[in-house]
Amino acid sequence: MTGATDGTVELDLYTLDDTLAFGAALGRALRAGDVVILTGSLGAGKTALTKGIAVGLGVQGTVLSPTFVLARVHRPGPDARAGAVPLVHVDAYRLGGALELDDLDLDTDLARSAVVVEWGEGVADQLADDRLTIALERRPDDTRRARLTGIGAWAQRLPSVVAGMPATD
Repeated sequence: MTGATDGTVELDLYTLDDTLAFGAALGRALRAGDVVILTGSLGAGKTALTKGIAVGLGVQGTVLSPTFVLARVHRPGPDARAGAVPLVHVDAYRLGGALELDDLDLDTDLARSAVVVEWGEGVADQLADDRLTIALERRPDDTRRARLTGIGAWAQRLPSVVAGMPATD
């Protein structure tokens, strides 16, 4: 894990288990109103990371990429931690822009859910002034690098959230 003073942290994720563990740690730190925007090429690990986030939030059901339905809501299960919030999982790949994202009416879920948007850079930025952007890069050796950038209040939250994550290097 490497960190910088500009609100950015980089993590090396060597295996799928590392990605899931990182996601679970992040999910445990998420709260109502949080927006996480995931970027990266096909196969970079966006959906795998979201599956880990779902585990950390304690949501019910299988997490699949919502490519064709655009958005799925996953509610906390009976074993979820106190204060766990629903996960709204959005895939913005097929959206033409911010106006189409606005048509999904996510504003009604923002105040009481954690929202994760795959392919959301430049499309979902208007959802929240305070957000976490995670750029995933798939390397030739099939490992991943995650670059976390905290925007707004997330710039201050990021160091403490990352401190609670498992070491991957």
